[in-house]
Amino acid sequence: MMAEGQQPIIIKKIKKGGHGHHGGAWKLAYADFVTAMMAFFLLMWLLGTTEPSIRQGIAEYFQDPWKPSLRGGANTGDATSLIQGGGEDVTQSEGQVKLTDHGKEAITAEASNKDTDEDAERLDINNLKELKEKIDKLIETNPLLNQFKSQLKIDMTLEGLRIQVVDQDNRPMFRTASSKMESYATEILEQMAPVINELPNKISISGHTDSVPFPGNGQGYTNWELSTDRANSARKELIRGGLKEDRFMRVVGLASSVPMDKDNAADPINRRISIIVMNKRTENAILNSASFEVSNDNPLDKQQLETAPALESPEQPEEPPAEAAPAPEAPNPH
Repeated sequence: MMAEGQQPIIIKKIKKGGHGHHGGAWKLAYADFVTAMMAFFLLMWLLGTTEPSIRQGIAEYFQDPWKPSLRGGANTGDATSLIQGGGEDVTQSEGQVKLTDHGKEAITAEASNKDTDEDAERLDINNLKELKEKIDKLIETNPLLNQFKSQLKIDMTLEGLRIQVVDQDNRPMFRTASSKMESYATEILEQMAPVINELPNKISISGHTDSVPFPGNGQGYTNWELSTDRANSARKELIRGGLKEDRFMRVVGLASSVPMDKDNAADPINRRISIIVMNKRTENAILNSASFEVSNDNPLDKQQLETAPALESPEQPEEPPAEAAPAPEAPNPH
């Protein structure tokens, strides 16, 4: 008990109240801001690493997203755009085949074969260009060929290396209306045969005449037969000069259907023998086709020679070659 006269000690404890709860709205706003910034920088990164063609496809889609759906879209695997619209009803079409490891190997092998083919074709063109340089040098250094250089036309065409021996007014290759070659013409071919024989490429020979018609003799012998016989005579002289017989793939007569001088079909220069050392592309085209078009190509320029493997064979009309027949004795300016 408290002693009398002592004052009681009173202790008063006051509890201070805290501030009211302010809520977490600011956290949500901050989270939205951070998320938006992350999305923005992710978008910038994607745009920087995406190919232009894909970006173009995305842009076209957002410009008119219903257009692919209305006109029918292609399969996803065939698409060039990253975002595609509608298209075929998947319930009514066959599914796309998943690319297996074997499929990937096949694609890789196909790409490798394509590169190999292009390299081989490029090497083939280079070999023909080197052969042309050798023949040009031979014409300059060989006294016999040099005196006839005006009658020798050497150039590169889409079919290969073309060597043309043409007539001149006072120096025809063949006797009049005959497939018998003059002595100097046989010497020209015999001199060239060993050089041509250095490459394994197949040979095509075509005979050409001018437009002067062969005189009627009742035997049906025309410029077609004459040009064919002359082409075959050139083949025999090349073999006599050392060219292997199995090198020949095509011997044809074209009469006056493919003139060198198109403005003057009667010009003597149209009477010629055209020898083509064919490139592999032309060889394969002949082997894989029942008929191959004989063209009168213009010579390829330097740029065309550099890109020759990407070029296609020309499409020009061809007259059917005639069968060889014995030439009758008849006067003719051919």
